This record gives sequence, structure tokens and C-alpha cells, in this order.
Amino acid sequence: MNYVSINFKDKFSKFNEHWSPRVIAEMNDYQFKLTKVRGEFVWHKHADTDEVFIVIDGKLTIAFRDGGVTLESGEMFVISKGVEHRPVAEDECHIMLVEPKGVKNTGDTESELTAEDKIWV
Repeated sequence: MNYVSINFKDKFSKFNEHWSPRVIAEMNDYQFKLTKVRGEFVWHKHADTDEVFIVIDGKLTIAFRDGGVTLESGEMFVISKGVEHRPVAEDECHIMLVEPKGVKNTGDTESELTAEDKIWV
């Protein structure tokens, strides 16, 4: 057995694209994904799953149609399935997502920001 820890800083250094999640680990049917974000994402929702945002570095606002929540480094938020939302980061922010395999980052919305969910780093 090979026991090697996963270093977030090292993984983030391996890519520069924004809004393009990279898989770093799997647990059962879930994937742990790192992504760099900046600017506004698209409004979308995930009909079949909750979504977890964990801010590793920076500041992220998750907008909802009736308000929003702002997360800073070391904070997380769970969005319930079916809730429309739009992540926004004024400056570059590094986040981790935890979601089932096969979840499309733009949920029910087709966009130029729709990314593959199988890219490992």
C-alpha cells in the first residue's frame, strides 16, 4: 500500500484555468475536486444532489435569487439540491468541491463554462 498525503498547495500549482475543477481523490461514489475561480459563474442548480463548497484560500460569495452567503478561507457551505445559485469571486479564490461522480459543474445549465468532471491532477 502506498500512503501519500494530498497537498492542496501542490495540486493548485498544477493548473491555472478558472472554473475548471480537477479531481484529487475519490471516496465511495464521491469526488473531491479543486478549482480556481474568479469572476461570476452561471446561474444553475443540481436537481439530484447537494453541493459542498470549501474555501481553501480567498473569498467566495454564493449568490441565491433571494440573498447570498460569503465564505472566506477555512469556511464551507452546503447547497441543498434543487437550489439555484451562482458562485462569484472578485479576486482569484481556491476552493474544494465535494460531490458525486458525474456531476456537471453547471448543473442544469449548458454554458461555455461547462467542464469535464474526469480531469485528475
